[in-house]
Amino acid sequence: MKYRRLSNNELKELEKDFVKFLAANTVTADDWVKFKATNPLKVEELIGIYSDIVFDKTLESVEYLEFKTPFDIKTFHCQAEKMVLMGLAVSPDSGVDFTKDIAPQEMMAALKESEQEIQIYTAEKGYNSDRKQELFSMMENGCLISKDGHLYKTLAKLKGK
Repeated sequence: MKYRRLSNNELKELEKDFVKFLAANTVTADDWVKFKATNPLKVEELIGIYSDIVFDKTLESVEYLEFKTPFDIKTFHCQAEKMVLMGLAVSPDSGVDFTKDIAPQEMMAALKESEQEIQIYTAEKGYNSDRKQELFSMMENGCLISKDGHLYKTLAKLKGK
């Protein structure tokens, strides 16, 4: 397995697609019930193959990732050959917690009120290994996929990039 086995909850969410996967691999509903009862290794093998397919497909389309701590936001533009980081850091005295779900306007008002310095930073690097493996590792360590890259683009504008 290249990545990890999908959890039972993840499999449940993808049940229709998993059934199609089984059918494409000539595993009938009766076969599946039989495998679950008599051949747990075959069940795990099929789930492992399916998990890799799901992660490969997902990671292939990832363009932006985000990682937030209370005082730091890191956004990544995951290009074909390299990643570009745009980050925003504030002092712990700022009264802002980026992990809280608050409106950007409220966050900006709190930052202005605290008069704390805001640091916007950027960096870039090539992938250490396979792009998908590196993105998967980042996601397993807390990065979330951003569908539109809005936060990255906003920080890039603030930085003047």
